[in-house]
Amino acid sequence: MAEDKTIKGLGAPPKAHDGSAFRIAIVHARWNDDVIKALVQGAVDKLKALGVKDENIVIKTVPGSYELPFACKKLIEGGKAQAAKAEPSLISTTNLLSLVDDERSATPVGDKAKTATREFDAVIAIGVLIKGSTMHFEYICDATTHGLMRVQLDTGTPVVFGVLTALTDDQALERAGIGRKGTKGHNHGEDWGLAAVELAAEAAQWGQGNI
Repeated sequence: MAEDKTIKGLGAPPKAHDGSAFRIAIVHARWNDDVIKALVQGAVDKLKALGVKDENIVIKTVPGSYELPFACKKLIEGGKAQAAKAEPSLISTTNLLSLVDDERSATPVGDKAKTATREFDAVIAIGVLIKGSTMHFEYICDATTHGLMRVQLDTGTPVVFGVLTALTDDQALERAGIGRKGTKGHNHGEDWGLAAVELAAEAAQWGQGNI
C-alpha cells in the first residue's frame, strides 16, 4: 500500500522554543471520540516535551466542533479575567512587616508570583469532522473554520486549527496515528502542540516590538 504523503507531519520550526513559561488551553469536541482522544494525547505529549508544565495545560471539552469557536473565545476571556484578579492579590496579601522582620513567616512575594494565574498564551481547538451523506459536513467545516479564525483575530491570542476534515473514517484514524490499514499514519496532535508553543513564543516577541 502506497504511503499517503499528506499524512506526514509538520517539520521542526526554524528555531527551538521553550514552553516552560506558557499556559496553553486545549478545547476538544467529543464526536469521533477514539480519534479525539489520540489527538489530544498527542498534543499534550508534545507540549510537555517542549517544557509546558502540567498545571499550565488546561483541557476543556464541548459537544461538537461547531461549539469550538465559542468555547475558545470564552476560555481566552476567562484566562485574562483570572490574570487580572490574580495580579492585585500579590500586593494586597503581602505582609509589609515581613520586609523588615526576618522572624515573620510570610510567604515570599516571588513564590506567590510563581503560582499566580496567567492568561492563555495559545489555544488548541481539536475536532474531527467526517463526511456523511448530507450537506452537514460542509456547513460545519465552513462555520468552524471561519469561527476559529475570527476568535484569534478578535482576541489577539493564537488559536491552532486542530480540526480534521476527513472524507472517510480511515483518513481520520491515520491522521491521529491510529490507522488500521497497514499504516498507523501520523498523529497531527503533535504538530498542533508544536505550533501552539511556536506561536506563543513568536507572538510574545512580536507584541513587544522584537521583530
